[in-house]
Amino acid sequence: MSDLLARLRGRGWRVTAQRRVVAEVLDGDHVHLTADEVHARAVERLPEISRATVYNTLGELVALGEVAEVSTDGRAKRYDPNAHHPHQHLVCSGCGAIRDVHPIGDPLADLPAGERFGFTVSEVEVTYRGLCPSCR
Repeated sequence: MSDLLARLRGRGWRVTAQRRVVAEVLDGDHVHLTADEVHARAVERLPEISRATVYNTLGELVALGEVAEVSTDGRAKRYDPNAHHPHQHLVCSGCGAIRDVHPIGDPLADLPAGERFGFTVSEVEVTYRGLCPSCR
C-alpha cells in the first residue's frame, strides 16, 4: 500500500477503484506527473477511468493537502505526492523533468532580517534549475 493511500485511508477518505488508481499512480519518489500523465497511467490500470474523474480526484487531493501542485515556468501543473516531506525541487530547463532534493540547512535562516520587510515568513520555496544529463 502506498504512503499516500495509507494517509488517505487514515483520514477516512472513501477509496473507490478510481481514487485508488490515481493514488497508486502518484506513489513513489520523484513523481511529478501532469494531470494528463496521471490519466494515461490510470487508464492502463483501469481503462474506464475518465479524464474528469482524474482531474476531480487530483483537485480533491490538493484541497486535502495530501498532494501539492507544482508549477514551473508556465508549464502544465504537476502533482507531487510528497506534500508531507519537506523538500525542494530541481528542474531541468530543457525537458522540464523535476526531482525532489533535500538541501542541508534552513533556507529560512538564509533570509536576513533586513530583507524580510516586516513579513512573518511561514514557508520557503526554493527551485534549483539546470540541465539534466539527457539535455546536457
